Amino acid sequence: MMKANDVSKALQCLMLIVALGYLTVSQPVFAANPVPGPAQSQPILLHNATVHTAVGEAEVQDVLLVDGKIAAVGRQLAIPADTERFDLTGKHLYPGLIALINQLGLIEVGAVRATRDDREITDTNPDLQVQVAFNADSVVIPTIRSNGFSHSLIYPAGSMIAGRSALMQLDGWNWQDSLVQSDVGLHVNWPSMSIRTGWRSQHSPDKQREQQQQQLEQLQHYFTQAHAYYLAEQAGKNRGKDSRWHSMLPFFAAELPLFVHADDPRQIRQAMQLAQQYQARLVIVGGRDSWRIADELAAADVAVIYTAPFGLPTRADEGYDQAFMAPGQLREAGVRVALSLDGFWDTRNLVFATGHVTRYGLSKQDALLALTLDAAKIAGVADQLGSIEVGKSASLVVSDGDIFDYLGHQIEYMWIDGRLVDLDNHHKQLNRRYQQRYRQ
Repeated sequence: MMKANDVSKALQCLMLIVALGYLTVSQPVFAANPVPGPAQSQPILLHNATVHTAVGEAEVQDVLLVDGKIAAVGRQLAIPADTERFDLTGKHLYPGLIALINQLGLIEVGAVRATRDDREITDTNPDLQVQVAFNADSVVIPTIRSNGFSHSLIYPAGSMIAGRSALMQLDGWNWQDSLVQSDVGLHVNWPSMSIRTGWRSQHSPDKQREQQQQQLEQLQHYFTQAHAYYLAEQAGKNRGKDSRWHSMLPFFAAELPLFVHADDPRQIRQAMQLAQQYQARLVIVGGRDSWRIADELAAADVAVIYTAPFGLPTRADEGYDQAFMAPGQLREAGVRVALSLDGFWDTRNLVFATGHVTRYGLSKQDALLALTLDAAKIAGVADQLGSIEVGKSASLVVSDGDIFDYLGHQIEYMWIDGRLVDLDNHHKQLNRRYQQRYRQ
């Protein structure tokens, strides 16, 4: 075995080698995220772009940005003398895309527990605020930005009442800089209603039904306890403070929406009953089979964040394309739909998944809404984000080609609150690095 002083010397040598590496190669040894953009200091004119406002037809227009806001949209605008101009002739201008339901900034390497801060182990965590765990320096974030996403709704996982989600902008020094809206929704993982059979099943069907019923009763008991705490608080009769139930006071006051993670129609109907009981705004997350009860969801004004735009059939009698058709079927029924690829690094592919489902019934305009204005409405920030309108945040993205097209998609510029964002990322750094290998 090496002695302590030998280990120390070895570490010193390793540090020296790393330091020399920094001095002798033209590219960094380790990836470094781009520096967040400085605040907008002068007006910006985005000239002659094909503007996809999300509230009207796309047309060639100019957009003026002042102090981080959209100041004007149209032709022949009155332009301040010190305006910086970007000629976007032939380019497409979109609202910054919003990726709902992911754990971006909470997980760095899925297989390394020390880099995960995405879940708690207890069943009741309604007081958990996920934004404080957000790593604004995650090397994954610039890759997501490079595909057009300016904002992300992150959520905690792992328990029955998981906690509260937060909307983050993706170009900040820390979580405080990045936070746009806390307490977007209270997240609940609904107990499974499916029965597993075959060699993978650990319990008999009867035992599984018994466990499911117990979990459902436990969930209902949590809400009953929390509601009793709410009533006692309203009457001034609480003695002491339970942080879990205290954090649910806004839920019972109809100020905190309920985001239920569920796929099965039985789960969804049970969640609708709970939301109706407490007069809560309900959002279904996942929604694999939500198309089967689309009319019921529309009648109850329940939105769906659909997470399977690349999904496979779940039943033997389903068509190969059923998962691709579901967003269009929901939208046709009148359900507000946003799209998601629940995870973290794979969020970069969400823009292409959205383009994919436009071949199976979802119109291009509705696809744009699913990642912009409808996503902003579900997150409760439609007054700030999601469309190119006067007074809203100057969070915009420019693509040389259709942003939803695998081949045409090429993001060239992004602004978040009027700040020009550096679109470099680790993948691009590696590409530049290994191009040098073939020049030597």
